Amino acid sequence: MSEPESGYHYQLVRRAIELIDAGDRDHSLEDIASEMRMSPTHFQRIFSRWAGVSPKRYQQWLRLDHAKALLARRHTTLETAHEVGLSGSGRLHDLFVRWEAMSPGDYARGGDGLEISWGWFGSPFGPALVMGTARGICGIGFSAEAGAGATVADLRARWPKASYQEDPEVLAPLVASAFPKSGRAGGPVPLFLIGAPFQIKVWEALLHIPTGHVTTYSDIARVIGAPRAVRAVGTAVGRNPVSWLIPCHRAIRKSGGLGGYHWGLPVKRAMLAWESAVTA
Repeated sequence: MSEPESGYHYQLVRRAIELIDAGDRDHSLEDIASEMRMSPTHFQRIFSRWAGVSPKRYQQWLRLDHAKALLARRHTTLETAHEVGLSGSGRLHDLFVRWEAMSPGDYARGGDGLEISWGWFGSPFGPALVMGTARGICGIGFSAEAGAGATVADLRARWPKASYQEDPEVLAPLVASAFPKSGRAGGPVPLFLIGAPFQIKVWEALLHIPTGHVTTYSDIARVIGAPRAVRAVGTAVGRNPVSWLIPCHRAIRKSGGLGGYHWGLPVKRAMLAWESAVTA
């Protein structure tokens, strides 16, 4: 999927979310297609290509209470996830993530001496800025809500002393595995986590949330041995530099509220709905 095409598809879904949220009824295919200024056939084809299901089937995953429904039906306690190994078998399309972390000393030096390649790619959630080192992907940001300039500045500010080079070709094989097309599994996706020790503990916990499930910030705090540090956990979740692959979008509040999302709540909602649709 090309970058302009993927951005168009995401914006189409974003507008559909806004339309469905604006009312309290189900919308017919004709209603939504008319609002999108498309023929029903064209809209259904484009939408189903993105979501893997029809717009009618997808509506149930776009309701405002979707996070609460997930919490009631697919709430994963991370202790259980660790015990049964859901971090591997529960990944979307058997996607395999292999990760290693930068040492605390290297992190404290702000990425000094680190060479990071970057490039823009299409994704199911709009244009994605991907960054990586020789060890694996170290950053993914989504610009549909934040804007391209802010997304670049945001990720580069994480490691201010690193050297950056635009080189999408070297990252392309990793990106193909990170965003598999048409439900086909990609190859292994190596990650290189660049963060403070506490942040890395939180990000490791996130990797144990299976696709289509959610957990809470307090669950994460408990499993990493810091039950009173819910606010600090929330901050660490928000600082996750490898969005999507480290699934911070699967962390929500105990109340069933979505909580925040660094790249915009519409992106978080689209991710949760997309995963629910393709795993249903």
